[in-house]
Amino acid sequence: MADNQPPMGNPAVVGLAGFGLTTLILRFHNLGLCGLGPVIACGLIFGGAARLMAGLQEFKAGNNFGYSAFVSYGSFWIALSIILLFNKYDIYKSSTTDVGYFLNVWTLYTMILWVGAMRIHSAMASTFTLLVAGFILLDLAHFGYPAMTKVAAYVLILCALNAWYMMAHVILMQVFGRDVLPVGKPWIVASPAPQLQAQRQKA
Repeated sequence: MADNQPPMGNPAVVGLAGFGLTTLILRFHNLGLCGLGPVIACGLIFGGAARLMAGLQEFKAGNNFGYSAFVSYGSFWIALSIILLFNKYDIYKSSTTDVGYFLNVWTLYTMILWVGAMRIHSAMASTFTLLVAGFILLDLAHFGYPAMTKVAAYVLILCALNAWYMMAHVILMQVFGRDVLPVGKPWIVASPAPQLQAQRQKA
């Protein structure tokens, strides 16, 4: 029965696209290139709602890493957009330090996924390495070192482009029927499970 079902799309192409685009828009704002309007719009729709839907599709596929990442960071963008809107209209205003603590907890969460990313492939590992670095720089920016905001912008632009590279990897692999954009080997190669090691020793 399962063999007769049509192939399903990979939700990562939407999740990674939303992450890359929304991150780029916010960094352009941090560099003074655009206002907050596009940031809030993309944060609510593409970085937020679309990525929540991509995460729920990852749940159906049994991918806990993608499920957690897309739903969580989709929620991050929606929450950040609400904070920006509330600040704009003086509703539950968040200070620079408030936003700093908001970013602190996301930094800690990202570090957990960073460890998992190193077990997937090089492109994922480098993306999360840049994301962790970007969050740390933003933490510093909100706790007394505002110049770090622009440094974080450049780091996170590279992170966003990394995410788009992974998106392109998935899309072009299907379009061309081969691996056009390789993603590299995992940074962490786990040893086989004890049961598998025992089987190999017996063999």
